Amino acid sequence: MERRVVVTGLGAISPIGNSVKENWEGIKQKKCGIDTITLFDCSTFKTSLAGEVKNFNSSDYFDVKQAKRLDRSSQFALVASREAFEDSRITEENTDFERVGIFVSTGIGGLRTIQEQCETNCIKGHNRVSPMFIPMAIANMPAGNISIDLGVKGESMSIVTACASSTHAIGEAYKTIKYGSEDVIIAGGTEASICEIGIAGFENMKALSNSEDKTRASIPFDKERNGFVMGEGSAILILEELEHAKKRGAKIYAEVIGYGATSDSYHITSPSPDGEGAARAMTRAIKDANIKESDIDYINAHGTSTHLNDMYETMAIKKALGDSSKNVMVSSTKGNTGHLLGAAGAVEAIFSIKAIEDGIVPPTLNYKVKDEECDLDIVPNEPIKKDINIVMSNSLGFGGHNASIILKKFEN
Repeated sequence: MERRVVVTGLGAISPIGNSVKENWEGIKQKKCGIDTITLFDCSTFKTSLAGEVKNFNSSDYFDVKQAKRLDRSSQFALVASREAFEDSRITEENTDFERVGIFVSTGIGGLRTIQEQCETNCIKGHNRVSPMFIPMAIANMPAGNISIDLGVKGESMSIVTACASSTHAIGEAYKTIKYGSEDVIIAGGTEASICEIGIAGFENMKALSNSEDKTRASIPFDKERNGFVMGEGSAILILEELEHAKKRGAKIYAEVIGYGATSDSYHITSPSPDGEGAARAMTRAIKDANIKESDIDYINAHGTSTHLNDMYETMAIKKALGDSSKNVMVSSTKGNTGHLLGAAGAVEAIFSIKAIEDGIVPPTLNYKVKDEECDLDIVPNEPIKKDINIVMSNSLGFGGHNASIILKKFEN
C-alpha cells in the first residue's frame, strides 16, 4: 500500500538568511544575497561576485576541535539539519530512530578542503596532508555527520547529481517513505564551493556571470543574463509518513505528492534541445501526483541565469504543461541566493513550501529586459499574494540529470 508523505520540519542557511525565518523574510523583502567575494582574494579573477553565507561563525555551533574536523559544507548541513529536526519535534520517545533515514546530497562535497590539502601537499609535502582530509572531503560526509550528530540510524546516503542533487534526495526520500522502508527521512542538500578552484573551474568553462553589479549578475530569464552566480548554504526538510506524523501531533507544512527524474542523454553541460529531458521529468512528476497540468499554481524554476538553461527550461515547461503553461506562475529565486549547486533544489523546495503556507509567490529578482525566448509569467521583481495549492520545483544538473517534485497544501 502506498503511504502519504508530508513535510514536518524545515531548516536553512543561505546567502539571505541563517534560518528558515530569515530566508523567507529575505524572499518577501526582495533581499539579494549576492555581493563581493570575501572568502578569498578574487582580484585576479574575472568573477568578483558570489552568494556567500553572511555572519557565519563556526564557533557559534561547534567546539574548536569539531569545527576543524568539518568541511564548511558539513558545517552548513549540520546547522540546517539541527534547525529542521528541532522544528519537527521528533524525539526518541515519539519516533523509532532506527527508521529515520538521512538522504542529504552535495554536488561537489568538500572542495575547500580538497584545495587546501592539495596546496599543503605541493608546498609542504605529502607527510603534512591532514589525516582528516578524506573524511572532510568526500561527498557522503554531510549525511554521515548528520546521522552521528542526531543519533538517527536508518539508511543514510548522498545522491550526487550536480545541481539536481538535493531535489533527487527529496524525491528519493519521498519514494522510500511512500513504499514503507522508512517512517522519517532527513532530506536535502548542502554546498560550500566558493573558493579559488571552484570559481576558476566554473569561470573557465564560461558558466559564471562576470557582472560587477550585484543587481545585474544573477538575473534569471532576463535577456541580458550572462551566467550564474555561485552561492553556498544548506537546506533540510523532514519528510514523514502521514499517520506517523499525525500520531505524534506534528505540524504539517505540506504534502509531497509527485516526483519525476530523467536523463537527457545528450551533453555533459548543455541541456537537451528544446528541454525535452526536463519536460519528461515534469510529466513523470505530474503523472505520479495524479493531477492535471492545470492544477499547478506555481513553478519554482531551476532558472540559473544562463542563456541555454533559461531558454530550454521555458521550452520544457511549455512542452510538459501545454496550454496550462500560459497561466502558471513561474519564478527563479536564484536572483536572491545565487546558485547553491547541489543545495539549490532543497532551499527552493523550502521556498515552495512557504509559498503554499503563506500564499505568497516569490518573485524573479532584478529582472529588467524581457527575453522573447523566455515568455512565461515569471513574476518579475515583486512577490504576488495569491492562494497556492500545488507547486512544482525543478532542478537540472550537469550531465543531463533532471528532477521535479510536486508539493501540495495539506488536506487531512
